[in-house]
Amino acid sequence: MPEERSKPRIVVDAMGGDHAPEEIVAGVLLAAADSDAEIILTGDEVRVRSLLRGEEGARIQVRHAPETVPMDQHASQALRSADRTSLGVAVAMLKEGTADAVISAGNSGAFLAIALVKLRTIEGVARPAIATVWPGLNGPTVLLDSGANVDCRPEWLMQFGIMGSAYAKEVLGIDRPRVAIVSIGEERTKGNQQVLEAAKLLDTAPVQFIGNIEGKDLFHNVADVIVTDGFVGNVVLKAGEGIASDLGNLLRETLLGGSLLTKLGTMMLAPELRRLRRRFDYETYGAAPLLGLRGNCLVTHGRASRNAIRHAIAAAIQEVRHDVVGTIASLIAPNANPPSAR
Repeated sequence: MPEERSKPRIVVDAMGGDHAPEEIVAGVLLAAADSDAEIILTGDEVRVRSLLRGEEGARIQVRHAPETVPMDQHASQALRSADRTSLGVAVAMLKEGTADAVISAGNSGAFLAIALVKLRTIEGVARPAIATVWPGLNGPTVLLDSGANVDCRPEWLMQFGIMGSAYAKEVLGIDRPRVAIVSIGEERTKGNQQVLEAAKLLDTAPVQFIGNIEGKDLFHNVADVIVTDGFVGNVVLKAGEGIASDLGNLLRETLLGGSLLTKLGTMMLAPELRRLRRRFDYETYGAAPLLGLRGNCLVTHGRASRNAIRHAIAAAIQEVRHDVVGTIASLIAPNANPPSAR
């Protein structure tokens, strides 16, 4: 167990994302008002400091980094210049022990590559996974992998289940997370060879494995942790985001573009509609943790707003305080080399 700190040290890449650094800094200021965590921003010091205002701004530290990782830069290029970029400097702080968690809305591929090289994986973890927290009908659900590993071995999927279960318990407060694997049918005989073998391994893992779930179950909280490879996970994630956005636009056009009576009814329903929007807003959950690394790393959407950054910092604080890395390490060690499921 790492030494417990009353004030987690959270470093945020100020220059990563579509709306950086203005929106990133605005989110950090909101988070500073919410907690007493030590928050450090990495990036162009002059530009970042000009955005830090008020009592909260005075509490925030800035570590200068002269360069930024472009959103479309290849991971190998980002690695070569990591020591000079806001993202690379942030990860380096985690490695050297001057920060407890790193958050970035920047290039996720570069983030994963830099973190993997500088921090390495927890002993026994074959591959880190992106764990996306999304709003189900009755509460949050963890989906992993969401895109880090498009081709997976069954034993990797088993480890994803262990890591996702640890995160759901420690950060989301779910006492006994139910773990399931995505397949083409609920029956244990359904699925490709990868899924069939992974299910057998998950049966023996230290998780509450409930078996297969289908695509129709993804938003219904049938499981708390949903395991899949990064190819399927990313397709599911993007499809879900697209559907939610399209439905929101359609609802807005229908209600605001209707008759006077419809508009009056919309005004009366406005408070409930706002609550509904918040309930299914992915920004409520802030960021996706990169599980399996020797350090707390969280990636948030490139178009993240200040509200998303605020919630990402809250999630990072929970990761640090509940020692998610240590919990995963203790669970993975006995299952690092599982017997073949064949």
